[in-house]
Amino acid sequence: MIAALLLAAALVADPVAAPSAAAPAAAPARAAPIADTDLREFAAIAGRKVVGRAVGGPYANADKVLLIARDDKGYPAVAASMGFPVRQSLPAPPATTLAVIRVHQRYETTIPGPTADDLAFVAANRLPLFVIGEWARPAPMWEVAWVDDAVRFRTIGEVGEIGPWRD
Repeated sequence: MIAALLLAAALVADPVAAPSAAAPAAAPARAAPIADTDLREFAAIAGRKVVGRAVGGPYANADKVLLIARDDKGYPAVAASMGFPVRQSLPAPPATTLAVIRVHQRYETTIPGPTADDLAFVAANRLPLFVIGEWARPAPMWEVAWVDDAVRFRTIGEVGEIGPWRD
């Protein structure tokens, strides 16, 4: 059901998903395993904007999930946003998704950072995932990506400084 909601939200948010008869359908952009600089900067701004906002819906302690795609002019945009159950792996997003932002309400690991579910999502989908922690201010952020045939992550500082890749 969650996968169907993700797909429906992406189709509603992406008017190009249903091509008209007058214009030929453009091939969707293929996601790179490491996010482009503009996607990383957009994720830092858009993701940190939702930190602290309430999540509506049936889940009491939901993570916030944002799907990032490009608009018709090629700029990064939020294609869909939703609450998602904590401690649950994300399903594969629609093909137009270039990156995913997941905002955790609290940390689940011994050392704050991406969870095992976050790492598994990137391993399965080869899609950049930005993890943001709501438990601290300023909100910590990590980029998780498929680098050198392995899942690695690095910190993204509040003013854009990027840490080294770690396993």
